[in-house]
Amino acid sequence: MANLNSSLNNSQNNPEPVKIKQNKSFAPAILITIAFVYLGLVLLIPAANVFVTAFSKGFTPILEAVKRPDFQNAIKLTVSLAVVALPLNTIFGLSAAWAIARNKFPGKAFLLSIIDLPFSISPVVAGLMIVLLYGRLGWFGSWLEANNIKIIFAFPGMLLATIFVSMPFIAREVIPVLDEMGTDQEEAARTLGANDWQIFWRVVIPNIRWGLLYGLVLTNARAMGEFGAVSVVSGNIASKTQSLPLFVEESYKQYETEVAYSAAVLLALLAVVTLVLKEILERRTHNSRK
Repeated sequence: MANLNSSLNNSQNNPEPVKIKQNKSFAPAILITIAFVYLGLVLLIPAANVFVTAFSKGFTPILEAVKRPDFQNAIKLTVSLAVVALPLNTIFGLSAAWAIARNKFPGKAFLLSIIDLPFSISPVVAGLMIVLLYGRLGWFGSWLEANNIKIIFAFPGMLLATIFVSMPFIAREVIPVLDEMGTDQEEAARTLGANDWQIFWRVVIPNIRWGLLYGLVLTNARAMGEFGAVSVVSGNIASKTQSLPLFVEESYKQYETEVAYSAAVLLALLAVVTLVLKEILERRTHNSRK
């Protein structure tokens, strides 16, 4: 017993540092390398090729392409689709988010599934559904034709396709913010005499503004860059129903490489601006939730 106590005292008086072996893992470096290689092959190199090819002969081909009437009409049509689809999806997204986050009702999960439907359905299938409804042989085709209303191969059909594919973003960005926000501030404002409209503008909107802006950026990007659904319902008629993505495809098929890449540069710049705004709004949203 005495020997045991003496050994314990010696170990306490002369503590020896414990050496912990740290094994360096190469897994993070390998995973990061794989991620960068994959992104380089799939995204970065193709995107860089668009800019290199577009500017390979200087700015003159790009300026000449911009002056073309069909190019200008494609830009105007694309902007028009986004300008109309954005406020409509904003109204729907806010209404759906408010109904889902603030109420309990039968079919709530089903409504969420319907909102997510554009994420799971191919855009081409979405365009086909619109054709089967509003086309000449569709469910409403005979009535539309009798009243001289044209949906398919016209701006209304393209707008319906654009609204469909860009519908979920605002609702899906606002719902989590409303859930985290809770109802305390709204109940306090109602106790002080505020009506529902005042609560919405002065309490709800300031709290969800960054999530809402984030959803607006994503909605606008999807609306201006949509190809599949719009190509089915538009007919791709030059200077009439040809959006900018359709213009890129048609120009490339006609071996107008400089024109196609010039239009692609505009879409690529839109993507870059969207990514920058997305990063800013993500940080703002993260900070507002703290």
